Amino acid sequence: MSNDNDGTMGRRTPGGLRRIFDSISQMANSPWGGGPKDGDDGKGGGKKPGPRNPWVTPDPADTARGRKPRGPSALDELLRKGRGSFGGGGGSGGGGDGFDLSASARWWKWAIIAIVAIVLLFSTVHVVPPEKEGVVTRLGSYSRTVGPGVKFTLPPPFERIRLEDVRAIRTMAIGSPNATDENFVLTRDQSIVDLAYEVRWSIRDPELFIFQLAEPEDTIREVAESSMRATVANFDLVQAIGPGRVEIESQVQQRMQDLLDQYRAGVLIQGIAIRQADPPKQVDEAFKEVTAARQERESAINLARAYEQQVLEGARGQTAAFDKIYEQYKLSPGVTRRRLYYETMEAVLSKADKTIVEPRGVTPYLPLPEVQRRAAAADPAAKGGQ
Repeated sequence: MSNDNDGTMGRRTPGGLRRIFDSISQMANSPWGGGPKDGDDGKGGGKKPGPRNPWVTPDPADTARGRKPRGPSALDELLRKGRGSFGGGGGSGGGGDGFDLSASARWWKWAIIAIVAIVLLFSTVHVVPPEKEGVVTRLGSYSRTVGPGVKFTLPPPFERIRLEDVRAIRTMAIGSPNATDENFVLTRDQSIVDLAYEVRWSIRDPELFIFQLAEPEDTIREVAESSMRATVANFDLVQAIGPGRVEIESQVQQRMQDLLDQYRAGVLIQGIAIRQADPPKQVDEAFKEVTAARQERESAINLARAYEQQVLEGARGQTAAFDKIYEQYKLSPGVTRRRLYYETMEAVLSKADKTIVEPRGVTPYLPLPEVQRRAAAADPAAKGGQ
């Protein structure tokens, strides 16, 4: 067995490899077949040669004459093509067509270093946007929370970062204004109301939001439904579908926040908005009639209150006027008394059809209003005749 070296470690010629495999094929008990024995001239005159070397490409002429195949092997051709692909030059020793991998190895080394550097850069340097915060985990356990800016971590799988938007207002719809989706809630007066509402929430603590609850959004939904049912149970049907909505929204928000704080969910409830509060479809027509009657009652009550205010204001005005007259009466009682008498008689007798004159020598009864009426009736007739 022989090796052709040119004095450089890691460089071996294809010719040397061929001679190595030829030597192996000549060895006794070789799986590649034995070499020529005594009396065998290689031309078929001796014993039958062993199996062909699989690394040697057979020559048709040699095969026809029964000679051992010669020429370049398949491995030689493969190495030659590889040398041409990587731009390797010829080497010394053997056949002189050596394969130099030193230049290609250097290029591969720098390529691998560049790839590793790029992977490390993108896996260890993170840019956290202003509206987000990053939760860093080390081997799956919580490590720290980082704010906006350029942050550095260990490469995976040692450390990983998860970004959460802590300023976004997220909306969760419960129930639906559509008639096909009903969300029944029981009121204090044992009535049923179909509610559809929205929950607006945001992340207050990313660490608690990620690690404290297995399903944070499902927990928020269940807390919202529980809080709404507990709150509506303290209101009548009329209040739930009308003037009590604002109070219900405020109480539900406070109740949800208290429960989520107890769970340490890291969530901030921004508000509750009731989009629909209607009775069930089965009693909708009857409820509309009741609502119309209730509106009529409210209208009548409002009219009565308006009349009450009018009467009260008139009474207050008369009282104020009487107070002023009394002040004048205290200053001059006789004059004020006579003036009040005349004003009262004028107000009473102005509507009478008779005029009475007391002094002597005057006709006691003068039907002046009747005369005036006749004169007024005759005047249009005279104008029409003209």
